[in-house]
Order: sequence, then C-alpha cells, then structure tokens
Amino acid sequence: MLLRMSLFSIGCLLAIPLLCAQEAKLRVIAFGAHPDDCDGRFGGTAAKFAKAGAAVKFVSVTNGDAGHQEMGGGQLARRRYAETQESARRLGIAEYEVMNNHDGELMPTLEVRRQIIRAIRQWNADIVLSPRPNDYHPDHRYTGILVQDAAYMVVVPNIVAEAPALRRNPIFLYYEDNFQKPTPFRPDVAVSIDDVWETKMNALDAHTSQMYEWLPWVAGNLDRVPKDPAARKKWLLESRSGRVSAVVRAALEKRYGAEQGQKIQHAEAFELCEYGRRAGLEELQKLFPR
Repeated sequence: MLLRMSLFSIGCLLAIPLLCAQEAKLRVIAFGAHPDDCDGRFGGTAAKFAKAGAAVKFVSVTNGDAGHQEMGGGQLARRRYAETQESARRLGIAEYEVMNNHDGELMPTLEVRRQIIRAIRQWNADIVLSPRPNDYHPDHRYTGILVQDAAYMVVVPNIVAEAPALRRNPIFLYYEDNFQKPTPFRPDVAVSIDDVWETKMNALDAHTSQMYEWLPWVAGNLDRVPKDPAARKKWLLESRSGRVSAVVRAALEKRYGAEQGQKIQHAEAFELCEYGRRAGLEELQKLFPR
C-alpha cells in the first residue's frame, strides 16, 4: 500500500510540470468581421503558431449572411459557417467561432463589445489580433473599434462579470492593410509564410462562396474563374502571389537579414496596438514564429 501511494505521489509530482507546461501554451485569438477575414490576413502565421504548439482561435464577428450575389440570410450563413470549419481543419487551428451578428449591419454597441470581451477572456488570450479601425468596409472598421474598446476592459472584473477578468492584459495587434489615412500601417513584426503559403491558400480555397463566387463577382471578373476545382485553386494562388509592400519588406529584412528578407515572397505583418500590453519589439520577435 505504501509503495502504491509513493508511486502515486511520484506520478502527481511528475504531472505538475506537465500541467504547468500545458497551461503555459501560448493562446492566440484573431478577430475578423466576416467568416473569411482572419484567414486572409493571418492564415499563414496562424498555421505556423498552431504547428509550434500554440492554441489558436479565429472569430468572425458577423455570420456573413449578406456576402453573396445570389443567396443570403440563414442559407448563406450556414454555408459560410461550414466553410470556416473546413478552413480551420486545413490550417490546423483549434477553433473557428462565428458570432450571430448580421453581415453589413455591425455596430460598435455595448452588447457586441461584451461578446468580444467574453471571447477574449474565455480563450485566456495572450495575443489578440484584429483589423485597424480605418477600412473601406464598416464591418471591418467596427470590428477594429470593438476589439480596441475591449483591450483594457478585459482586465476589469466588474465588466462582463460572469466571465472572469484576465489578470494580465494581452498583447493586441492589427493586421496589415494598405489604407493611408489617417495613418498608414506600420509593421512592428513581419512573418515569412513561404513555407505555409499553400496551407493558407488551401484554407482560403475552403471559402468557395467568397473566393470563387462573391469576391470575383464584386471585382467584375467572375467569368475568369475556372470551373474545375484544381484549376480554380491554381487561379487563386496566382491571383494572390507576390504582394509584399515596401514597409513590410523592410521589416522582413530587419528580422531575417537583408539577403534572406529580399528572397521572401509571401509574408504577413502586424502593428502593435497601444491599448493593450505594450510589448517591446524584442518580445514580439520571440513570440511570433519565424
């Protein structure tokens, strides 16, 4: 009996470091306005985070029920939800949540802010990502505002009291965009995604209703999308290749060195939001996968 208890005690002691290691796993949550937004802005880095052992969650703040030229409402929302789950599987991330707010009608209300605060707390996030609050689409802008407005509130116990407040404010960052006013995007950390480029494209390929129907229709080139699945995936890869801006290229060279930074063909970059924990550049470089 004593031997058994000793072995049990030893087993418990050995389990403690393992439990601590599991609790110490980096936890990342990314917000987008629509059910394909996170994939496009963060899909490659998310795949690298997940591969490195981080717990990664995507959240679409609307259900995408307006983003199509031929269908809408509940039918479209259900289709787009199914696409998110397949995308998550292809990226290897832990979860893809779709909130039940109408596409095209998002407003920065207290109720939606509470939804954002609750999601960040429940995920126990270390890193939070979102769009910047200046963008052509009101849903994108308001998603950025909502996440900004949650940045401090996630540590205030009396706000959304049913979800325990975080004891430490996460690091909040913005996705890259090309809007110049009122201020242009300034990357604080850039990640080469050459090694996961096809993984990211496979995730976007899961969003059939968007990549091959709605977005080409909006752009006026729906007639150019191949009908064959393999051919249209090739078309998607070609249409999305070679987009590294000058400021992101400079950030890549700073992180990877001039020679390697010049060779990188695909990258994702992120700007620190001052409303969250103000991590230094050295910490960001260590946290983000290479």
